[in-house]
Amino acid sequence: MLRKKNPYYDPDKYHHKPTGFRNPPGSPRGWRLTRELAREAAHFLGEMQRLAGHYPFPADHVIPEAESLRQWQVLGDANKILWLGHACFLLQLAGRTILTDPYLTEYASPVPLRTTRRLVPAAIRIGQLPAVDTILVSHNHYDHLDAPALKQLAARFPRARVHVPLGLGALMSSLGFRQSTEQDWFDRHEHEALAVTAVPAVHMSRRGLMDTNSTLWCGFRCDVADYSVYFAGDTAYGATFADIGARLGPCDLGLVPIGAYQPRTLMAPVHATPEEAVRIGEDLGARRLIGMHWGTIRLTTEPMLEPPGRFLAAPGVIPRQVMRIGESLALT
Repeated sequence: MLRKKNPYYDPDKYHHKPTGFRNPPGSPRGWRLTRELAREAAHFLGEMQRLAGHYPFPADHVIPEAESLRQWQVLGDANKILWLGHACFLLQLAGRTILTDPYLTEYASPVPLRTTRRLVPAAIRIGQLPAVDTILVSHNHYDHLDAPALKQLAARFPRARVHVPLGLGALMSSLGFRQSTEQDWFDRHEHEALAVTAVPAVHMSRRGLMDTNSTLWCGFRCDVADYSVYFAGDTAYGATFADIGARLGPCDLGLVPIGAYQPRTLMAPVHATPEEAVRIGEDLGARRLIGMHWGTIRLTTEPMLEPPGRFLAAPGVIPRQVMRIGESLALT
């Protein structure tokens, strides 16, 4: 079947293709269909069925909603962050409230499946969230672009502006958002003192059977007042991060993915290891790192409590930490 033409195609941009998008130069090699890969994929699917529903987390992994809201409120007007789970954070920066990749409902799939059900709930229900004025959506995978959640968010916060990579603006409008901004890599958008820059990621996009890489994927850099945050979205490691650091300069905080990396045969082109997450922070010149994309839903086969240990023990001098779901931290 012929692929649809890319309406955003720019022949001067490496990551643009006539029928979609591709990763930046220096990225890991993508999948090549071989017997070995097919065997690995079949084994992976069997392991995911076996592991589905297993709950390995300690009792205090998720803070109760009331306590989570109290922690957020106690920090007042300070710059602060709250982890809602997976890649979803609530950030307050100089009075602006930002929500990242709001996967907040129960399943990361268009139909309920045992293997795509989250193991822990979001820290705060959508109806109890503090007012949100900016939403970042890094790509169209179901554990990052949660359409039922976004529809509820659009109804609750009709004035919120949602930032998305190329090709996702129409979907945001259909979900009820009145203000959506599509961005290509390194496009910068400023609104009321908040600057949002879409930056490259090493990943891919797909929401159906025939739309692979037809929309773009990205991370985001947010700058407001004298504070800057990098949000990775979902990414493998590649040469692009040194380029981002050289172009945009150091950032105060990096939110980097540390889970969903095994088996490497399948995951190396799309997901970083915990050690590579630290290298991403080093390349960006981040002053502090927080690990994400773990501890919420089983996407791959590594032990679910392994990512934070490897992340904290990885070589490198950047201060780093992991959070409990629902925990708030002051950003200084």
